[in-house]
Amino acid sequence: MAILKGKTVFISGASRGIGKAIGMRLAREGSNIVIAAKTDTPHPKLPGTIHSAAEEMAAAGAQTLAVVMDIRQEEMVTAAVEQAVARFGGIDILINNASAISLTGTLATSMKRYDLMHQVNVRGTYMLSQKCLPHLQKSEHAHILNLSPPLNMEARWFQNHVAYTMTKFGMSMCVLGMAAEFAGQGISVNALWPKTTIATAAVAHLPGGEELMQCSRTTEIMGDAAFEIVRATPGTHTGQFFVDEAVLRAAGMTDFSHYAVNPEKELFPDFFL
Repeated sequence: MAILKGKTVFISGASRGIGKAIGMRLAREGSNIVIAAKTDTPHPKLPGTIHSAAEEMAAAGAQTLAVVMDIRQEEMVTAAVEQAVARFGGIDILINNASAISLTGTLATSMKRYDLMHQVNVRGTYMLSQKCLPHLQKSEHAHILNLSPPLNMEARWFQNHVAYTMTKFGMSMCVLGMAAEFAGQGISVNALWPKTTIATAAVAHLPGGEELMQCSRTTEIMGDAAFEIVRATPGTHTGQFFVDEAVLRAAGMTDFSHYAVNPEKELFPDFFL
């Protein structure tokens, strides 16, 4: 039986990258996918729109809803959640994927960029979770999954990009707190992070991005790992910080070579592992 068939999945930042990969994987299960992101029309430097992603997910087997949403704007977030509930009758799974990145030191991080990362990563994750939770409380298969790293207070994770690390750890603190807060209500709240860098547009635009892309895995590994987490009965695991490869190994996978962008290159470990 397809556990996720007909379940409604709300994904922030799902027009491309990891968010889209998770949507595509769950589309194959027959889930309803809400693609919520800013890109309504083609971007000159970034692939995909909410509409092209919706078309691909529909072709893979999903019922879809493409919603324009700037996660910094509360009224847009509220409206997006309301549209999802009006279309599908509720929300079962929330994927907090939307993220802004700047791997810059303190003197090189403008306050505009600092504010953007805090607004999108921490505030956006908190706010979207808050708006979805009343609907998740009514679901029999309620999951929140944040794309954020394991919490580790060692200085080395902060010293080169303190502003960015603060925001990603803020997303992880949402996991820690909300998992405990809603533990008795049948809502699982977990995090997922990649063991290696993942070939996304964000990585491509980092310094040395072209070489880094060749040493990365494809987004599909995150889609497959996310599927394994959210297919589980809520309450089976909550407050956990999962790593993609470990999740798939636990599910019985032993060969990961098909995820490599370039199998001849040595994989580059992710920033927080």
